[in-house]
This record gives sequence, structure tokens and C-alpha cells, in this order.
Amino acid sequence: MNNIKKQLPFWLTFTLCLSPLISSPSALVIGFLLASLGLVPTEFNLAKVTKKLLAYSIVGLGFGIQFEQALAVTSDGIGIIIATIFGTLTIGWFLAKLIGLNKETGYLISSGTAICGGSAIAAVSPAIKANDEQIGLSLATVFVLNSIALFIFPVIGHALNLDQHTFGTWAAIAIHDTSSVVGAASAYGEEALTTATTLKLARALWIIPVALFSAFLFRNDSKKITVPYFIFFYCAAIAFSDLLPQFEAIYQGIFDVAKRALVICLFLIGCGISVEKLRAAGPKPLMFGVTLWVLISTISLAWLTLT
Repeated sequence: MNNIKKQLPFWLTFTLCLSPLISSPSALVIGFLLASLGLVPTEFNLAKVTKKLLAYSIVGLGFGIQFEQALAVTSDGIGIIIATIFGTLTIGWFLAKLIGLNKETGYLISSGTAICGGSAIAAVSPAIKANDEQIGLSLATVFVLNSIALFIFPVIGHALNLDQHTFGTWAAIAIHDTSSVVGAASAYGEEALTTATTLKLARALWIIPVALFSAFLFRNDSKKITVPYFIFFYCAAIAFSDLLPQFEAIYQGIFDVAKRALVICLFLIGCGISVEKLRAAGPKPLMFGVTLWVLISTISLAWLTLT
């Protein structure tokens, strides 16, 4: 009985996340507070559930995106995608050497910053034979910055009067994980959400060549590469809705459910934060991650607003 009472706040918040009463940033904060108070169920593998739910949510968002629009957004942003990915990896490589950060940890944080946060770290880590401690530090660092970005990016966007398209592009480039990109963009507007989601997933496709490049760079013979297959289902959802437009009402319903599922994802991600993880990250990886993130955010924003 005591265990049920202890878990009640978790399940109550989980249920409320299904309604418009809780926004993406609020869901993240509430999840963190519940985790800090020890009110999160331990019998469930929340990380595994979150990963699957996020993949399903992204696929669902594909039903709300027009193919021509997605193609236009991707083609318009392909130059900045390539430049920022390889620019981030290059800057990160030399910055890690400069501050004396472990080579593998620095490269994992750089990969997460360059592509799509935790997914990129998970994909690249076997290619460079990173150990559990290096992976954990990288994930903790990226997650802290994701949490911050979710809140401050919409504020900065409104302060600079960025239009929806520009903000969506910037969020896709400068925010690490897909969940935080979508959370920040959805708080900014529908067009920003569409732009950010499409560009971020196009960016995530670069996991494959970057993982192969990483294996070569670290002289690793491992052939294990984690491919985010949900990206292909997302593309299929866009194509399906474009080929059969007569089911527009159904597609819109799926799209709305997917957006609400993303709020639940952020709540579950918040439940996975612990003070121990933040402490374990230490000052050097966090300093590296913040410096790299600020550089990429500033350069990409300047590029978008001045060109």
C-alpha cells in the first residue's frame, strides 16, 4: 500500500501529461522533482520505454508533414547541416585536446552535439570502443544541456523576434536530442515544429556516415553500428499521407496524439535525471560541452540571421 501511495504522484502526472494542462518544459521539471524525491517507480526500465515512445511519436509526426514542405525544408538546410556537423566534430576534437579531456569522452560529446544527442552517442560509442564511464559522462553532459535548451531557446527566439522557420532551423542545429528539439519548437509554434522535426531527422541520418568515419578515425574494426530505423518509418509516414490525402482527418489525429506523446517522453526523461549523474559528469566534460554548444549555437544563429 505504501508503495502505491509513493508512486501516485508519478502516475497522476503521467495521466495529466495526456492533457493540455502540462507543457513540455513543465513535464521535464516535474519529472526531475519526482526523481529527486524518490517518487519514480524503479521496477520499470524508463529509459527503454522513453526511447521506444519517442520513436513512435516521431513517426506519428510524419503524418502531419507535407512531402513537398519536408523536401523544401531539408533542401534549404542541407548546407548548414553538413557544415555544422563536421564543423562541430572538428572544433570538438581540438577543444578536447586543449583542455585535456579524455579523447573518447570529448568525441562522444562532440558527436551528440553535432547530430542528435543521446542517439548519436549510442551509435558512435561502439565504433570508438568507449567504456561505460565515458558513455555515461557524455550522456549526462548532453542531457544537462538539453534540459537548459528546452527552456532558454524559445525565450531567446522571442527576444530576437525570430520567425518560425528560422527558429525551427536553429533549434534543429543547436539543440542536441530530438525530444528537446521538438519540445522547444512546439512551444514556439506549429511551423517551427515542422521545420525543426524535419531538419533534425534529416540531420540524424548522418549518424550512419559519422559512425563509419569514427570507426576509421579510432582505427576500430567493430562493425556494430546503431541505426535509428524510426527515421525511415517517419519518411514512410510522410510519403503515405502525401499519396493518400483523402485520410487527412485521420492523419491530423495521429499528429495530435504524437505531439502529446512527446510531452510524456519529456516527463519520463526528467524522471531519469539524478543528482548523482550530474555530479558524475564533473566540471571538465560539462565545461567542454557548454563551450562547444555555445560556439555552435552562436555561429549557426549568426549564419541564419545574416544570410
